[in-house]
Amino acid sequence: MSIKEYQKKRDFRTSPEPKGSKKKQDNNFVIQQHDATNLHYDFRLNIDGVLVSWAVPKGPSTDPSVKRLAIRTEDHPLEYADFEGVIPEGYGAGTVMIWDRGTYRNLKDKSMSACLDDGHLTVWLKGKKLQGGYALTHTDKDRWLLVKMDDDKADARRKPTSTQNKSVKTGRTMKQIEDDS
Repeated sequence: MSIKEYQKKRDFRTSPEPKGSKKKQDNNFVIQQHDATNLHYDFRLNIDGVLVSWAVPKGPSTDPSVKRLAIRTEDHPLEYADFEGVIPEGYGAGTVMIWDRGTYRNLKDKSMSACLDDGHLTVWLKGKKLQGGYALTHTDKDRWLLVKMDDDKADARRKPTSTQNKSVKTGRTMKQIEDDS
């Protein structure tokens, strides 16, 4: 997928979303809670200068026995990692919160692009809410599975999508973000 698909779906005259021009190369990630047609979490990894993206309907888990559906969506520009606000009517309309962000490390001996092409990525997240190993495995068409790896950061009792409901960027709730826009 490419940034062109992302840009084609948006009217930047009315949407506060970033159009995208940054080419910075680093291993950052962001997870955005997005209250659109259905509440979901957008899991995004910076790979080769774009945010490769998956919509995770139930959000990430810290329990290694839980497999979460992750639907591959269009790549987003790197600037989107800083976007928090309300998207007006049209594609993706709704409130967006930066739920977690940080850096990641590739756990494979090949490039992230090659892992993406192979349909299996394993990364170590170092975020504000999530840490440790996570695997993304391609299953069918745009469907992937997001699974927490069994490591010292795993915790079957913890439910961060239920208990940690504030932005790591601004400390606001979804309601506060919506009211402030």
